[in-house]
Amino acid sequence: MSDAPVYTLQVVVDCADPHTLADWWAEALGWQVEPQDEAFIRSMLDQGFATEDQTTTHQGRLVWASGAALTHPKGTDRAPRLLFVRVPEPKTVKNRVHLDLRPGRDPDPAEVDRLVALGATRVGQGTEGPRTAWVTLQDPEGNELCLPVPPEFLTTEGA
Repeated sequence: MSDAPVYTLQVVVDCADPHTLADWWAEALGWQVEPQDEAFIRSMLDQGFATEDQTTTHQGRLVWASGAALTHPKGTDRAPRLLFVRVPEPKTVKNRVHLDLRPGRDPDPAEVDRLVALGATRVGQGTEGPRTAWVTLQDPEGNELCLPVPPEFLTTEGA
């Protein structure tokens, strides 16, 4: 056994609008957006440790403008934390890392339709052997994700 510490995992997603994208992913995954402590943020502003431009209002609440996080509804020990961080530059190329969603049940093509209805875009598909297939989607800011589907669900056009 290694002497390396056991780490928890946080996946950071660069984006233009972290709070809106965190809301989208929370709906897509069934996870929860971590609440931010509005009283603490106001205290930091009042004491001069933060400035108004470091905050924003999202859904009627004062939040840090720089980011928003998601956690699994059963706790952070069950899954990685997702952190959405505001960056000034837009996404321009394919992600080198993406999320593969594993629904915990047999692949359901209706899940692709549900994510598209939430704002995802279907951009590709793939297979490995006769029984493994997936659809590649992009979230509203263009970040890739893959979802398993039955092979017979794939289209002949490729997306």
